[in-house]
Amino acid sequence: PYMMLKKIKAGGPILRGNDMYEGYCKDLADAITRLTGIQFLIKPVKDGKYGSPDPTFEGGWNGMVGELVRKEAEIAIAPLTINSQREQVADFTKPFMSLGISIMIKEPIKQRPGVFTFMNPLSMEIWMCVVFAYIGVSIVLFLVSRFSPYEWQIEESISGTTVSNHFSVINSLWFALGAFMQQGIDITPRSISGRIVGGVWWFFSLILISSYTANLAAFLTVDRMVAPINSADDLASQTEIEYGALDGGSTVHFLKNSKISVYSRMWEFMSSRPHVLTGSTREGIERVRESKGKYAFLIESSTNEYTNERAPCDTIKVGKNLDAKGYGIATAKGSGLKEIINIAVLNLTENGDLAKYKNRWWYDRSECKREKEAPAKSELSLSHVAGIFYILICGLILAMLMALIEFCYKASSESKKAKVPMSDAMKNKARLALSGGRDIDRIVLYPDSSAL
Repeated sequence: PYMMLKKIKAGGPILRGNDMYEGYCKDLADAITRLTGIQFLIKPVKDGKYGSPDPTFEGGWNGMVGELVRKEAEIAIAPLTINSQREQVADFTKPFMSLGISIMIKEPIKQRPGVFTFMNPLSMEIWMCVVFAYIGVSIVLFLVSRFSPYEWQIEESISGTTVSNHFSVINSLWFALGAFMQQGIDITPRSISGRIVGGVWWFFSLILISSYTANLAAFLTVDRMVAPINSADDLASQTEIEYGALDGGSTVHFLKNSKISVYSRMWEFMSSRPHVLTGSTREGIERVRESKGKYAFLIESSTNEYTNERAPCDTIKVGKNLDAKGYGIATAKGSGLKEIINIAVLNLTENGDLAKYKNRWWYDRSECKREKEAPAKSELSLSHVAGIFYILICGLILAMLMALIEFCYKASSESKKAKVPMSDAMKNKARLALSGGRDIDRIVLYPDSSAL
């Protein structure tokens, strides 16, 4: 998009000179002329290269930089990366575009919903904690119902006196399950301790199910695309997806000389597999498109973004840029044009003209009509709902303390009315709780027991 020949319309006028071209750099050059008055004539570089040291050329450089060195041109306006080698033989202005090395992959297909998609709104750790909470609540409810005198019922019949307690192990599990599923239960606690257990479990269920329902709606209405890699770390830590770059380009030079361990590992991978390096940028892009997601190409971010907006619209950029650099306008060494053009570039940056040019050539002419992607909805983790687990634990502890108080209070009351030692009354109630009322012959029913 930087510099292209205009398409001649049928029957239209024949274009000559600078009117033959269009693109980002053409708009930039026109803007510089408008601000500085410098006139120019566009001339494509002879060898089609940007410029690198080459002893076979006069002046030791080829491409655009070589023509500046040999005074064959005064200004080079192109996606020309500013680096220390080029700065020694040419004068560069402030960057007119910032960019970096980026990762291009084939666009992943939308993830199809699985059989257990309904579990996605909550993380696996939450599901495990809910199972343990359900079991824990059932056990605590069973224990407090056994030791709280207010849950026992004494019934007189022809066959004799019987003692019963509705909250057996099975009934305790059923009560907790029914409350969690927000269904009606045919038995309810009578004691304060049992009601505390039921109350905190109802509160826990209300908050958890409300959070689950809200998050489930987002998961069912948004089709998500899951990229196999999201950063350079992901690339370096796997070998299933191959990755490469332009052979002999600045990306390879950067990785080769990098002191960062991740980039060093990436260079080791690429140097051990020479076939991943490409002879041209176009070849690398086509390999990404034909690899069915098994090849990633390291490419400059500006080219990456432009390619992603061109048909067949099957590539995307992932992760952050690996480095930061800029494109600058090069002028012949000592020509005196650098400072004049610098001021113009800064004015264009401050006025937003450079951003407008990029939008015009990158996005306004996009050939891809992508739907606006909804923000990804992540599953709820334990940290999001940890508070209700803390409340549940505190409630269960309070319920057990209340059951102990009820146990002691009832034993004290019965011992006073029956005029027996309190220890005997407590042993009697403990025997009732532990036997579950089955050993009724060994249990003494004091006069106050009818108050149960």
